[in-house]
Amino acid sequence: MRKMAELKYRGGAFLIQGTQAPDVFTPEDLSEEQRMIAQTAHDFAVEKVRPYAEAIEHHEFDHTVRLMREAGELGLLGADVPEEFGGVGLDKISSMIIKENLVAGGSFIVTVGAHTGIGTLPIVFFGTVEQKKKYLPDLASGQKIAAYALTEPGSGSDALGAKTTAVLSPDGKHYLLNGEKQWITNAGFADVFVVYAKIDGDKFTTFIVDRDAPGVSVGAEEKKLGIKGSSTRSLILQDAKVPVENLLGEIGRGHVIAFNILNIGRFKLAGGAVGSCKHTLALATEYAKVRQQFGQPLANFTLIQGKLADMAVKTYAAESAAYRTGGLLDAHLADLDPHEPDSGRQAAKRIEEYAIECSINKVLASEVLDFVADEAVQIHGGYGYMQEYEVERIYRDARINRIFEGTNEVNRLLIPGTLMRRAMKGEIPVMAALKTLQDELMNLTPPELDESPLALECSMIDRAKKMFLMVAGLAVQKYQFGLEKEQEVLALLADMAIEIFAAESGLLRALKHGGETRFDLATIYAHEAADRVAALARTALAHIEDGDTLRAQLSIVKRLARHDMVDLIGLKRRVAARVIEAGKYVV
Repeated sequence: MRKMAELKYRGGAFLIQGTQAPDVFTPEDLSEEQRMIAQTAHDFAVEKVRPYAEAIEHHEFDHTVRLMREAGELGLLGADVPEEFGGVGLDKISSMIIKENLVAGGSFIVTVGAHTGIGTLPIVFFGTVEQKKKYLPDLASGQKIAAYALTEPGSGSDALGAKTTAVLSPDGKHYLLNGEKQWITNAGFADVFVVYAKIDGDKFTTFIVDRDAPGVSVGAEEKKLGIKGSSTRSLILQDAKVPVENLLGEIGRGHVIAFNILNIGRFKLAGGAVGSCKHTLALATEYAKVRQQFGQPLANFTLIQGKLADMAVKTYAAESAAYRTGGLLDAHLADLDPHEPDSGRQAAKRIEEYAIECSINKVLASEVLDFVADEAVQIHGGYGYMQEYEVERIYRDARINRIFEGTNEVNRLLIPGTLMRRAMKGEIPVMAALKTLQDELMNLTPPELDESPLALECSMIDRAKKMFLMVAGLAVQKYQFGLEKEQEVLALLADMAIEIFAAESGLLRALKHGGETRFDLATIYAHEAADRVAALARTALAHIEDGDTLRAQLSIVKRLARHDMVDLIGLKRRVAARVIEAGKYVV
């Protein structure tokens, strides 16, 4: 096995160190091949899926199954599957842009996402050679469709609380699974299920379960708020006979598979959300240009322009963060030999390096999409509430993303929790950074800025990192091992980290490629993010400290947060003008 590449940027280390603009991956860096993949996915969604989107919304899933096979023929389902097992073995950026560009097909993207991600990746990463040979070629081609069965009526985010059991049969040839999994995407037509059960009631383990296995059945279709074009049913296991060779990974190590698969799922969810943001912004912009009120188009009103600008700014931040993370993942996976027997497990381990960034992307992009969808409905007015307009469906469909792949609340706890664990292991020099920070805060002086582009904004985000470290250090000092019970403080720290990563990603992208629009988008987000970080810091400190100590800490935050103002209204009008002229998201 090849030696793991030296990490230039450790996961989570962005909070304590700087990043060079040339080192971040951005959408502008896509290769010609990647652009062709994106175009293929977009064209397939528009030309092949969209004509049947309404039928699929009404559960005519024959179209879904047929379209999945067509997608497989184009290579859209095999991006993460190695070539030797029937896939196309693409990088993670390419895998993400497929999902980003399938959004025009409505809920079909949910079917694809569940199949290619949580349904197929457990076998890619943790399957034996025999399991890969048996299942992956059909999954990559769409001849078989996969589903992922983890959630139960009594356990959602608490995956290890599952009650489904597995017992070895007397002849030792099968495991007998008993239990019920709920809300299983693709269950109505899936051929293969990745199922989690406890062997002998306590060893949390993963199994590959075929739909036609004895004892396997599914419930009725659920009636959902959104993503109605996806199949969601319960999976019922009644002495379901699963061959012993279908045990996936190691006995009692199912949590390793579940948690590692969720990391990549969160990253890819962000890509899909970014694609939906762009699509929704285009719909809202075109509507604003043609809808007349008071004798002129809605797009002429500056309040509407402000909404379009805010949608573009947040989309830019989420997009920049997602592609930056994709670049980190691909760089860390670059020297991994896919032909090595243990390459899948090694890939999952390397992806785990950026678990913090994956959670950040999931929370950021899902909440940006909610914002964009909400504003799109508002721009449409009463028509946005009517089913004949696409934004009505987008608004309903967007809501699930804050629940998928671990709720946003769980991910908010994971961000600082993972950072602290990595710091305690010495993987990230957080303690050294805290010591340096204490010395800096004792002699805090206004930063000296040069005349380079975005110097002010970069300085603001650098000081935002200091605020994060200050609050985190004080929280650890006061609560120590009891910090995990202070969930509100952890969530505030998570939101600070999210804002910092998003703002810095946008700034680095603008510095790398230039362009007036990118500078405007990055400037707006950085200023607003810096103000939000300061507000979050003040809220956390008011809980951690009191009296004179609190006043002293708030004084430090005030000095760190001090910055020159820019004309955000004017910048947003300029961004909106470009969006309106193009009729879509533009950088």
